[in-house]
Amino acid sequence: MAESFSFDVVSDFDRQELVNAVDQVRRELVQRYDLKDSATTLELEEASLTITTASDMTLQAVGDVLRQKATKRNLSLKIFDFQDPEAVGGNRVKQEVKLRKGLSQELAKALSKQVRDAIKKVTVAIQGDSLRVTSKNKDDLQQVIQLLKGQEEELEVALQFQNYR
Repeated sequence: MAESFSFDVVSDFDRQELVNAVDQVRRELVQRYDLKDSATTLELEEASLTITTASDMTLQAVGDVLRQKATKRNLSLKIFDFQDPEAVGGNRVKQEVKLRKGLSQELAKALSKQVRDAIKKVTVAIQGDSLRVTSKNKDDLQQVIQLLKGQEEELEVALQFQNYR
């Protein structure tokens, strides 16, 4: 029987790195002169991050610091889905930042079709929020990885390739 090789295409992030980045942002909020009196809070939940602060200007500054710390920790900025800021009581502003994780069903179907059209010798299976690409030839799998890396700029999520066997 011929041996087959496979890998998974996922969109994920390192949760601990995100926790560390948020902690670094909190530390910087206490130290920076322009932000220390803003009484800014960051609340990290399972699927989102909530920023509450004094004004739109400080909200923008906190968002910039968050992006900077995430980049330094090798987190893709595509995991952040910044929602519209909303006013809360006492002249304060609140913004929810949703955390993107996993491939949506539509995106998985589109990527699957794209891979199958470009490289005929591979099979692509949608498994929940990831794709499994299988082939008898490792070179075909390398072509798929290169194809998807070339498409990554246009996608709203960051792709990772795991379980290469």
